[in-house]
Amino acid sequence: MTNPKGHLVPVSQIKEIDLMRDKLVMDMVSKAQKMSDQLAQLKGELFADVQAFIELSAGEYSVKVGGDKGNVTLQSYDGKYQVKRAIQESLTFDERLVAAKALIDSCLQRWSEGAQPELQVLVHDAFQVDKAGNINTGRVLGLRRYKITDEEWMRAMQAISDAVQVNGSKSYIRILERVGDSEKFSLIPLDIAGV
Repeated sequence: MTNPKGHLVPVSQIKEIDLMRDKLVMDMVSKAQKMSDQLAQLKGELFADVQAFIELSAGEYSVKVGGDKGNVTLQSYDGKYQVKRAIQESLTFDERLVAAKALIDSCLQRWSEGAQPELQVLVHDAFQVDKAGNINTGRVLGLRRYKITDEEWMRAMQAISDAVQVNGSKSYIRILERVGDSEKFSLIPLDIAGV
């Protein structure tokens, strides 16, 4: 048998308890791999079923929908169960964010002449980086909610919009069950830790 260093060791030289442990681990790994394959197949089927139902439902209005973007919740007739499809996109900013920051700084300098420095802290906070050096996309994108008609500010907001890049996305299927007669739902666990 091969040991962790890659050396071949005669079975006669391996302790019985080590052989038993190896067999137990290999049996459990085999079961886990089969279950993982079944979960992957289930996930594919659930996504396909949700998409097929969306297309069927849209067909009632003579609308053709394309792709599997967007979050959707399907609910059982009795309201006891829900199936939620969620698509979570990962956003990043490209170099145009630097231009947006420069425009915003210029606005702040003009607007805050004679004002308290605390005013600038509010916007600068949106551009703070975390320990990994990443900017909080939610804070930066939140600046676009303000209805400020200053031409330079509007150019900064356009630069922020243009700087947004979709880095990737993750798709989830969650199946929930209503808790008794309440309005709360609990997740039906499909991972080992949640069972």
